Amino acid sequence: MSTTSKASQRIEALLDDNSFVEIGALVTARATDFNLKQTETPSDGVITGYGVIDGNPVYVYSQDASVLNGTVGEMHAKKIENIYDLAMKTGAPVIGLLDSAGLRLQEATDALNAFGRLYRKQTLASGVIPQITGVFGNCGGGLAILSAMSDFTFMEEKNGRLFVNSPNALAGNTIAKCDTSAADFQSKKAGNADVVGAEADILAQIRQLVSMLPANNTEDALTDCTDDLNRVCEGLENCVGDTSVALSMIADDNLFFEVKKDYASDMAVGFLKLDGVTVGAVANCSERLDGEGNVAEKFEAVLSPAGCEKAADFVNFCDAFNIPVLTLTNVTGFKACECSEKRIAKAAAKLTYAFADATVPKVNVVIGKAYGSAYVAMNSKATGADLTIAWPDAQIGCMEPGLAAKIMYEGQGAETIREKTDEYASLQASAGSAARRGYVDQIVEPKDTRRYVIGAFEMLFMKSEERPSRKHGTV
Repeated sequence: MSTTSKASQRIEALLDDNSFVEIGALVTARATDFNLKQTETPSDGVITGYGVIDGNPVYVYSQDASVLNGTVGEMHAKKIENIYDLAMKTGAPVIGLLDSAGLRLQEATDALNAFGRLYRKQTLASGVIPQITGVFGNCGGGLAILSAMSDFTFMEEKNGRLFVNSPNALAGNTIAKCDTSAADFQSKKAGNADVVGAEADILAQIRQLVSMLPANNTEDALTDCTDDLNRVCEGLENCVGDTSVALSMIADDNLFFEVKKDYASDMAVGFLKLDGVTVGAVANCSERLDGEGNVAEKFEAVLSPAGCEKAADFVNFCDAFNIPVLTLTNVTGFKACECSEKRIAKAAAKLTYAFADATVPKVNVVIGKAYGSAYVAMNSKATGADLTIAWPDAQIGCMEPGLAAKIMYEGQGAETIREKTDEYASLQASAGSAARRGYVDQIVEPKDTRRYVIGAFEMLFMKSEERPSRKHGTV
C-alpha cells in the first residue's frame, strides 16, 4: 500500500498499528474510452482491505482523490463489493472513507451500474453488519446515497462535502449564501452527519464506536467492566434537563457516545456500557449544557418531529443488532406549531412503532414528567417496556394536574380548583399512583439509578420475544 496518499494515511490512522492487509492492490480500470487507457489508475482510485480496531476485525475501503479524483467506475466499485462479500461471510463491520468526485463520466453506464450494485450490497448488509462512513472530501450525487444507507456517518468539519445537489444548483441559492454541502448544515439542519470534527478526531471516534458495537447481528457487545456496579450517582436528579450528562453519569467509566448530537437536540441518542454490556440510550432533553456546564440551549419538554424520527431510527438500529435500549423519560406532550403539525403524527407513530416492535430488552426510567400519549410513545410499559422505573418525584398521568382540575371543575372557583389539583396530583399523576396500578415496577432514588438499571438489564439478558409472522411492518 502506498504510504503517501491521503487514502492510505487515513487507513493507517484508523486501524491498529501494522494490522492492515490490502486486497486488490493491482486492480486498474478496464475502460478505454476517452483516452482512459493512457491514464494511470493505480488501485482504480480506492484502497481496500482488512485490519483490526482494538483487536476487532473490520473491513475498510478508502477512496484516493489523487487517482481520477476518486471517481467511481466499474472496477472501483467491484473492489468495494468484494469487501462487502468478505465482511458478510465473516461477520465484521465495513468502514468506508469517502473522498470522491462521484460517478466516473468516462465509464457512464458501467459506472451507473456500479452504483446500483453497491446500493444492493449495502441493502443486503443492513442489519447484519455495522456500516460506517467517513466523509473527508467530496461525497456528492449518488455517493451521498451510499453514505445515507450506512448506519453512521462521520464528517470532516472543513473539507467534508456531502450533497445530492450542489449548493449552487439549488434555486435561489449559492454556496456563499447557504453551503448545504458543509458539515455544519449536514449535522445541524439535515441530520445526515452523526459526528463532525477534525480528521484525526473523527478517525479516533470511529475507532471508539467500533469498540462499542457488536461485530454483527449474532454477537453481543461485551467487555470487562472495571467500574463499580453499585456506584452511587450523587446529583443525578440535577440532570433532568440535559440527559446526555445523566447518561454519562450512569455509564461505565462515565462514557456516553452520543450520535447526531447537533440535530434535534431535544432528544439524546447514543451508546453506553453498563456492566460491560453495550446499551443504546434514548432520552428527552429540555436543555443542553456547554463544556463549562452553562446552559447553552433550552427546549420545551415535548416530542418534536425531528426528535421522534431520530430516536426511531436509533431504536431500529439497536433492535437489529440486539442492543438493549434504555430510555430516560421527561415529556409533557408534542411540539405545537404549524410546521411541526405537518409531520408530528407520522413521526410520533414511527417512534411508537419502533419501541413497540423492538424485541430487545427495554428499560424505561421516568425522571420527570410523563404526560399523555407523548409518554406512551416514549417506551412506556403499555407499548412493551420490560421494566419501568420511576424517581420518587416523577409525575405520570394524562396531563398537568392543574389543567385537569380546571377542565373537570370548570366554574367552581379557585379554592376548589386548588384543592382538586392537589387531589388529582396524588391520585392520578404521581409515581406512586402509577405503581399501585402496575404501570411502574420500581420507585428508586435518583442516585441509585445506575445499580437498578444494571440489575434490570442483567435480569433481561436472556430475553426472547417473538412477533407475528410477516414479511415486515409498514409504519
